Amino acid sequence: MVRKSYGKMRKSRNRLSGKKASGIGSYIRKFSPGDAVHVDFLPSSKLPHTRFQGATGKIIEKRGRSYMVQITDHDATKTLFLRPEHLKPQKNKN
Repeated sequence: MVRKSYGKMRKSRNRLSGKKASGIGSYIRKFSPGDAVHVDFLPSSKLPHTRFQGATGKIIEKRGRSYMVQITDHDATKTLFLRPEHLKPQKNKN
C-alpha cells in the first residue's frame, strides 16, 4: 500500500499548471518599500508554500535578492520572503 503524502505540495497538482516560463525581466524586476504586489508563483523557480498563491501584499524591505512582503491571511498578518520572479506589481485603478 502506498503511503499518503502530507507535504507542502499536497493537492497542488493543477494549481500551478498551465503557466508559461517567464523572461529575464521578471528576475531583475525592482520594487521599493510600500509597493503593492500580487503573489504569482513561477513554477520553474524554487516555490514557497502554495497557500499564498494569489495573495496581495505590501513590500516592507529588501533582503539580499528577496523581498519581505506582508500579507493578511484571514485575520493574521504574515511575512513572506519572496524572490522578484514570484511578484507582480499591482496595477493602479486610476
